[in-house]
Amino acid sequence: MAKRKARLTGRQVVWTQTAASQRRSILEYWINRNKSNNYSIKILRLSNDKTKVIAQNPKLFRLADFPDTHMAAMGHFSIFYKFNAKEVIITAFWDNRQDPKKLLKELYKSK
Repeated sequence: MAKRKARLTGRQVVWTQTAASQRRSILEYWINRNKSNNYSIKILRLSNDKTKVIAQNPKLFRLADFPDTHMAAMGHFSIFYKFNAKEVIITAFWDNRQDPKKLLKELYKSK
């Protein structure tokens, strides 16, 4: 599984290939739908800000209904992640308006 890493204060944030692809798809969807990148830039900034908070205090957000996984909500979107002493691993970037059964499949993929 390829991972993308970003060093922030606190733990190192690692985006799984699945999570990075999900976020990229969501950003591209909104660029195409709105014929503008303004909303996608807003989502990108919010997700970057949220991952900084997660890196500093990963226990701050609630446990998800999936083993050892936390969820940080951002309005219509959620970031699912796991963590250890050195890393926060982003396992999914999710649009909450999608079918939750599809989310479970995605989380099992990144297990």
